[in-house]
Parts: sequence; structure tokens; C-alpha cells
Amino acid sequence: MAPARAPGSPSGALCRQLLLTLAILTFACDACKTVTLHVPAKLDAEKFIGRVNLKECFKSATLIHSSDPDFQILEDGSVYTTHTILLSSEKSSFTILLSNTETQEEKEILVLLEHQTKVLKKRHSQEKVLRRAKRRWAPIPCSVPENSLGPFPLFLQQIQSDTAQNYTIYYSISGPGVDKEPRNLFYVERDTGNLFCTASIDRETYPLFELVAFATTPDGYTPEYPLTLVIRIEDENDNAPIFTETSYSFEVFENSKVGTTVGQVCATDQDEPDTLHTRLKYSIIQQFPALPTLFSMHPTTGVITTSSSQLDRELIDKYQLKIKVQDMDGQYFGLQTTAICIINIEDVNDNLPTFTRSSYVASVEENRIDVEILRVAVQDKDLINTANWRANYTILKGNEDGNFKIVTDSQTNEGVLCVVKPLNYEEKQQVTLEIGVVNEAPYTGTSRSTTNMATVTVNVQNQDEGPECDPQVQTVRIKENVPVGTKTIGYKAYDPETRSSSGIRYKKSSDPEGWVHVDKNSGVITILKRLDREARSGVYNISIIASDKDGRTCNGVLGIVLEDVNDNGPVIRQQTVVICKTVMSSAEIVAVDPDEPIHGPPFDFSLEGVSDSEVLRMWRLTKVNDTAARLSYLNDLRFGKYTVPVRVTDRLGQSLVTQLVVILCDCVTPNDCSFRPVSRTSNGEVILGKWAILAMLLGIALLFCILFTLVCGATTGADKKPKVFPDDLAQQNLIVSNTEAPGDDKVYSTNDFTTHAVGGSSHGIGGTLGSRVKNGGQETIEMVKGGHQTMESCQETGHHHTLERCKEGGQHTLDSCRGGPVATDNCKYTYSEWYTYTQPRLGEKVQQCDQDNTHMQAQDYVLTYNYEGRGSAAGSVGCCSERQEEDGLEFLDHLGPKFRTLAETCMKR
Repeated sequence: MAPARAPGSPSGALCRQLLLTLAILTFACDACKTVTLHVPAKLDAEKFIGRVNLKECFKSATLIHSSDPDFQILEDGSVYTTHTILLSSEKSSFTILLSNTETQEEKEILVLLEHQTKVLKKRHSQEKVLRRAKRRWAPIPCSVPENSLGPFPLFLQQIQSDTAQNYTIYYSISGPGVDKEPRNLFYVERDTGNLFCTASIDRETYPLFELVAFATTPDGYTPEYPLTLVIRIEDENDNAPIFTETSYSFEVFENSKVGTTVGQVCATDQDEPDTLHTRLKYSIIQQFPALPTLFSMHPTTGVITTSSSQLDRELIDKYQLKIKVQDMDGQYFGLQTTAICIINIEDVNDNLPTFTRSSYVASVEENRIDVEILRVAVQDKDLINTANWRANYTILKGNEDGNFKIVTDSQTNEGVLCVVKPLNYEEKQQVTLEIGVVNEAPYTGTSRSTTNMATVTVNVQNQDEGPECDPQVQTVRIKENVPVGTKTIGYKAYDPETRSSSGIRYKKSSDPEGWVHVDKNSGVITILKRLDREARSGVYNISIIASDKDGRTCNGVLGIVLEDVNDNGPVIRQQTVVICKTVMSSAEIVAVDPDEPIHGPPFDFSLEGVSDSEVLRMWRLTKVNDTAARLSYLNDLRFGKYTVPVRVTDRLGQSLVTQLVVILCDCVTPNDCSFRPVSRTSNGEVILGKWAILAMLLGIALLFCILFTLVCGATTGADKKPKVFPDDLAQQNLIVSNTEAPGDDKVYSTNDFTTHAVGGSSHGIGGTLGSRVKNGGQETIEMVKGGHQTMESCQETGHHHTLERCKEGGQHTLDSCRGGPVATDNCKYTYSEWYTYTQPRLGEKVQQCDQDNTHMQAQDYVLTYNYEGRGSAAGSVGCCSERQEEDGLEFLDHLGPKFRTLAETCMKR
């Protein structure tokens, strides 16, 4: 820190003025309004001294910076001190820099700090001050030896101010070691400036002290700036290096190459870094076992490596090293520390497994399977229960037939030899096997051979066996047309001991068609039925059981190969073909022959019939290839079904006639044909089926029923007195627009209303009569009083009212006819009279319909039915439906005998 000049000094005042002027001139172009803050001479740390309006200068500022690190500016313009400041001059200044990082625009605010100080009398002229060549108020290098033994207080240095020549100066210090922890380690004499240390200091705890020295006059004036004094503690080698661990553990594989890294150790030293006190050196003090020396350590890095490739886990699996670290670069007077390092030798597969014996002998009875016959052991020096130790056994020679297998026992590591396929003493009495063994892990040693081998001799022991069916499947060839009773050789089994078939009995266990008989003594087969090669696809298998005198058996199969003879003619499999006349003129037919190809195609196709027959005039056959021909019609035949006989002959003259059904259909593809089953012969005659005949009979019967009903109705109407209607009745009713022809007179009745035909009259059953009249397509229904004449005079209005049914939209309307007066004896009632008369009676009938026979509410009464269209075949619904199904069937009793059966069927309900 540079020393401060007294405020009375002319040169100091001149310098400050020049600096202020220069600053103002330099930043006049882009500087905002200068701000003046009045502050005391001493400013404490983190003290608020004032606020500057930053928004007034630069609203969009994003970065705020102070040119003097002693002051900190916040975003709201508050100015704080960063540490304690002593202002020695009357005016000081610093600049606040405002900038926008996006627009790169910058503004500056000059801040002036002013305070009042007491002017001291000058003792020397300005010329004398200007002649000074050196100042003593400056930082002085200072250090204290660590762990110094004194004597205390220990003089360190003297601080002096040049102003002591003119003024009375008092010296003082502050900071850590003075008025902060650790307190009272340093002090300064007030009058002389001598700096002392009061106790020994540990550098590892306090590496340096930063003090602040002050020079003041008795009245409090500070002629000098505060002076920073740095007191460094000189290091002493008082800390020995320390390993990061007291014991290290590393692993390395055996037989590793020289220079293989084993591990690295590390130590720390608390003394001053980058000095001789912390320059460490590592070394191995001792190895156990001592010989041979196998490891080395890098002196600077502490890395342990192998110095020999003779590491053998089978000899020594662990080494222990005593290591040392020493500071002072390993010099004898350096401080040192030791530690233990354990190195474990990891196993590799450098030892082959070896059999304990070079040859083994075992025995097994013939025909035994899944039996253990031998266990072999091996020796392996590698680590137990690892892949380097576990053995894999294989059979190298002698097991070509697959009779043996060898596996490893995971518990004992032994090889277990087993028989998995039965041995035959008669074929081989002794088997010699060569077995080998390797480890699971690949071998990494130096031996050229990686497999150890041994020999196993297996003696097969004889057993008294039953008959042997060998081969199990035997065949015999027989022509399929041989006569019944033909004998031929059959199945043969033999005794494996004598290789003879003597004494062996035979019987069949399976003969699906019952075609053969097996002689129990010789096995010869006799044909019992005619053989058919085509039925069994050329081979007929029967199962045979052979047994000896002791009841021991074996099973075999006798395959009878049926040799083909030309006993089948070619046949057309697809016997029904469809010809779509609109797009096709022919159809292709294909024939097959169940016999062997030598008795098969090429085929000859021909139509069966004489030269002048209808078949030849209507159809023609054209050969396509050896197995197919094309059938086409010659004339413009009618649609229908035709039967065409086709003869197909094979190459040897064997033939067969197939009745081919040909359907001529009006379609595009055969699948679209919907031809009804009406048959035609080859000459075009129509053949009616039974269902067509039945439909015709039912139609005739229904026609007779309708005629009989009409005759009965006309007779009944003739017996009634004819009713008289006014002449203008036709003009008083609506004309049904969709009637295309006059209708027939009809008479029909309901439970409570009667409908009459034109020209007839009747009385209603329930007191109300209805008249329905049809005349030339005109229809009307009239309600009149029961028990009187049908047409009565209307005494009030003279108008004729009718209940009409309008067929437009399915609605019913009641309308007045606009006709003139009726020229009859009586007139119809008015609408109001008719309504008054019928309403209570209709309500009564509705109430009755609402109840069933037990006077309970009917379940299907007043149901809502949607309109489904005209012409519904369904009758009435609900409890009010008409019950007339039994009426009108009496005419069936008077029909002829041909229809009696039909009448009985109709009467059954």
C-alpha cells in the first residue's frame, strides 16, 4: 500500500486537482450527472454511504460495475463499502459503469466523496517536501520461524512514517493475531513502531497473518494511508508424511509379465507444499517371503510393479510388503512413516488335470442301460472349485455306436462313465474306450498338449436273452390279385445265442383288414381275403409278436408290399360340372387311375352311345392332354341339367363309364349358378321332382278352397232381402284412387259388427249395424240403428254422413259427404246422434277387451305398434283379435277322394 500525503501538502493538492479534472474531461462525452456524497474520514466495512439514481442515467442497464473495488453498487443504486476505508484527502472519487450487454451501450456516473479535515500548520516549505527522495511508509517483508523458541516478545521489524519528522505520530495495528483470533500474537509500540511477536506459531494452523498498520497524530488526523503488513510463517519440517491407509491389499495374476502394475500407494505431508519438507520418496523395506524379490516400487509415484515373472500361486499364494515413505526427498534426516501391503496371487489355469491312473477296467451286463460302470479321478493343482480346477471329460475313441457317456460329478470332480445304449454280447464282448479331460477355463500354461488321456476297457457280460426281432421291420411282396389261400414267407425272429429261429412261436397282434393268417410255428402267412392295393396305398402292415419257450418276446412289423395289377379303370372324380352359357361353351373334365402309372395314362375319352343317339348329337369330347378332355355342347341347348355318359380307357384297355352330370346355367361363374333341381335327360326331356309335384297338388287344392268359399258366400247372400240404396250413393263417397278394377262383393262379420254386400241386408248382433258397400271401386262404411231398416230418413239436416277410410298416408278420417238429400223412406242419422249412440257401446266393448276370462287385466291390451307398410300378411294382434280360423273349412268334407288326405292334413291343428 502506497503511503498517503498530508492534506496540507501543495503537491498532494495539486495532484488531486489534476486527476479530478482529467477524469471529468475524459468522460464528459458519455457521463451522466455527477453525484456528490458527504462521508466521514473513516468508513467501516459493509457500511451504507449513500444512494445513486441509476435509472435516471441509464434505464436499460443490465450490468453495474464500480471502478474502485473498495465500493459495491447494488441494483437500487445503494453504495456500500467492501472493507474499512480511511479517506486521507478531502475529496475522493470513483466511477459507476452502466452497460447494456445486448445493445453494447455504456454510461458512466462520477461519484465524489467529500469530508472535512482539520488543517494542520505546515512546518516545512513545499520545496523541501519536493526534495524528498524516499518514503519509509511502505510494506516491509516480514516472516516468523515456525515453532520459534523465542525469546519472547520477539522483535520482528519497525514501521515508520515520513510524517514523523513534522508531526507527533502514534502507530497501531489491527487484524488476525492482534484484535482477532488468535488474539495478542502481535503488538506494536505506539511511539517507536517496533513490531513484536509474543508466542510460537504453528504454520500448519496459521500460514500467514495480514495486519493493517496505522499512523495517526494525537488529535486523530491520519497523514498516511493504512499500510498492509503480511507476516509469513516460515515452515519447519515438523510433520512426517502419512500413508492414506495403514494397510493396503492388492491382487495380481500368477505368471504375470515383468512390469505388471500391482497397485499404488499414496501419502500426504502437512508441511508447506513445493518445498523439500513435502518432497516424498517411496520404497519397499521388506518382502515376506524374502526370496526371490518379485516386486518393486516407483520412488515418486508409489506404484508397485512386478520385477519377476516367477509368480506361482501353487507355490506361494500371498506376499507381504513393508513399505516406507520419507520426506526431504528421502534424505536420511527426513521424517518417515511405514505401512503394510498385502499382495494376493490370483490363479490362472496353468496346470492341466491329470488322471490318477493311465488305464481302467470296467464290466457291464448286456442289454443294460442308464447304469454307472466306472468313476475316474483327476488331479489339478489350480484353485479348487474354480473354472481352472473343474474338469470336463470326453470319450475320444471307441464310442462310435453311442453306447457310453461320461459326465462330471460337480461335488468330487470325478468322471462318471455310464451306459446309455444296450450292449450286445453276441456282437461285441469287449469295448475299449479312450477318454480325455480338460478344464472349463482355457489352458494358459506352456505345455504343448492340452488334454490328458486314459484308456478304459469295458467287458460285456453275457445274459440269457429272449428272441430278437432283427430287423424289426421286414417286408414281403405279393400281387394284389393273388387268390385266397395263397401262402408266402412271413416274419422271422431268431435266438441271439444260437442265431436260429427254431423254437420261436409267432402270432399277429394287429391285422386291420383281416387279410392274412400267420402260422404260429413258422411265421408263414396265408391270404384270407382279396387284397386291394388301392385301399392301403400299396403297403399293408401287420404287427407280429415272437416268443420263445420261456415266454420272452419281441415285437416286429411285417410290411406286405402289394404289387399293382390293372384292375381299375380311370374315373372322373368331379362328376358334376357347370357350364355358364353366357360366357362358356365347354367344360374341362379330368380322369384319374388308382393303379400304378404303368397302368394309367394316357387316357382315351369317348361318349357312351350309338352313332345316332341324342348324346352324340348334343355333346362333343375333345382331348386336352393325357388325363383331361373338354366337353362342349353342339346345339343351342336349353338351360337345365343333363346326364352325359363318358367312357375313359387307360393305356392297357381298362375302361370305366362315368355318368357325368352337366348343368347348363345362366350365370357368369359356376359358383353363381342357382339352378333349381329340375332334371333333364340327355335328350332334353324335363323330369319333375317330388317337391315340384307336391307344390302343384297344394296349389290345385288351394284353388278349389277359394272357389268353394265364393260359391257358399253367393248362396247365402241370395237368401237375404236386398237392401235399397239411394241413386247418388256413388257421388256421396270417396273414390279409392289406387283401385285398378271393380272389386267383388264380399260378406264378412266380426264379433259385434256385420259387413254386408251390395244388394243384401242384415241385422247387427249387438244392436249396431255396419254397411260396407263397394261399387265400381267406391267404398263406404255406414253405422245405423239395429233392429230397423238400413236406410232411414234424416229429419233435420237432410245430409248424408259416412265413415270413410282415406288411404293417403295410412290415416283414417271422418268426413261429411257433400251430396244432396237422399230419396229413400228414411234418412241417416246426423254425426252427433251417431257419436252419442256408439260412444258408450264402444267404451263398453273396450272395457270388455281389457279383461280376460277371469276379469283380470289382459297383458297384451293397448300395445303400441309401429306402421310397417301395406299388405301385411299378419292378422290382428291383442285380445281383440278375430277368432275365425275354424270357419269356412266345412267344404273339405265334400271334396273328391283324391283330396281326402289333403283335407285331413288341413283339419289337424
